[in-house]
This record gives sequence, C-alpha cells and structure tokens, in this order.
Amino acid sequence: MKRRQLVRYAGATFLATFGLGLTSHWQKLPAQTSGSVMLQWLGHSAFLFTGGGQRILVNPFRPVGCTAGYRPVQAAADLVLISSRLFDEGWVDDLPGNPRLLAEPGIYELDPLRIQGILTDHDREGGRRFGNNVIWRWNQAGITIVHMGGAAAPISVEEQILIGRPDVLLLPVGGGPKAYNAQEAVGVMQVLNPKLVIPTQYQTAAAEGVAAAECPLAPIDEFLSLVQQTLPAAQVSQGTGDALTVRTNTLPATGMKVQVFRYRF
Repeated sequence: MKRRQLVRYAGATFLATFGLGLTSHWQKLPAQTSGSVMLQWLGHSAFLFTGGGQRILVNPFRPVGCTAGYRPVQAAADLVLISSRLFDEGWVDDLPGNPRLLAEPGIYELDPLRIQGILTDHDREGGRRFGNNVIWRWNQAGITIVHMGGAAAPISVEEQILIGRPDVLLLPVGGGPKAYNAQEAVGVMQVLNPKLVIPTQYQTAAAEGVAAAECPLAPIDEFLSLVQQTLPAAQVSQGTGDALTVRTNTLPATGMKVQVFRYRF
C-alpha cells in the first residue's frame, strides 16, 4: 500500500501555518478561465474539480458492488477529500502521485483555499451502523461547492447554517442504507436551495449482473420524477457526457437547475 499524507483534524480551525506549508504542494496548472471550474464524474460519488489552479478529487472508491462496472479512480489531483472510509469507500491506493488527503471534519486553511468538513451520520441510525460521513464545503475559482458525500441523516439547523446556500450541490439520491433516497434528497434541495444540483450515488449500468443485496441503490428515475412533481420550476438537464464546466456568470440567478451526467462506460 502506498504511503500517503493523511491530515486528520476534528477541531474548529486548522493552523494557518499548515496552509502556508501546503502552498508549494499545488502543481501549477494551465491558466483557467476566471470564475470557472470543470467537474468530471468518475462514477458513484467520485468527482474531479479542476479550476483556479487546483485539482481536487472527492471520494475515490474501490470498484465493487454498485460500482463494480466503473473504472478504478486514477485521476491525478493535488488534494483528495474523503467523506467516509469503508471497504468500498475512500480507496486511495490507485491514485498517482502523493496528493494530500483530508478525511476528518474541521476547517482547513490551505492557501488559497478554505475547506470545511462538516460531520454528519452515514446512516439513519445515528451512525451506529456505518459511522460518520463528512460533508465537504469549499470555494474554488469563486464557486461555492458542497459535496454531501454519503449523507443519509436529516440536516440539522446547525448543519444548514454551516453549509449555507451552495452554488453547486453534489447530492446522493439513490437511497439504500447509506445515502438519501429520492424523497430525502428533494427535501435537502428545498432546505439548501442550491443553484445547481448534481445527483450522485444511484444505480447505473455499473451494477449490471450484481445481486440486489449487493447494490441496494435505486436508479435515478424516481428522483428526477419527484423533482419534476415537487419542484416544477427546476430545470432538469440530462447530458450526454461525464464533464461540465461551471462558470460563475452562467449559474442560475434565480431558481435551480439539476444536471445529470453520463458515465462513459
């Protein structure tokens, strides 16, 4: 197993000196369009965010069960954010290079980024079954991004205040014991009122041939149908690719948009 730098912190504020030390770790990338971030879906809840001179990878996984048909996540990144570490979650052995890893809640000052990890339950049983989940919130190239990870518990008032209103919300929608189902996901949308919602953690062709007990997730159809019934003003777009460039000047000024990606099997 590769040795990786795992930063663990459960307090309120991380030392600014660590942020200064990380500055030299960022690799210089080609100049990005001002106020834009490219999102690439790597399957399940794994995404690569490229913009503002940084590459941030969230939730790489081990292909098994619901993710058996996805390719292993091998994206080069400067920073990796992990919401939970179970058998199939938070898998970093296949990653190239030596990116920094954050896996615990807290506030991290990583110049030029300020990243906040918000602790929630990874199940509907107070975390007794699957432990904790970390919701990640950060601003990249002027765009506020919130990745809910594998959240399953309702959002408390305190968590709602910490999360705020996201520009981009990555939201689990497929249900099962470790993620919001369609009804819960739509409820979160109503509470947080994001500008752009990207559904995650639902059943796809990656689970073909996998026993139902090994993949309890539902397809995305139930979620999309419920969005159209409950939030008729929301714009739903089902794209043909696995990547999208989000710009500050093209985010909805009012209302909400739901963008569905297509994995390139």
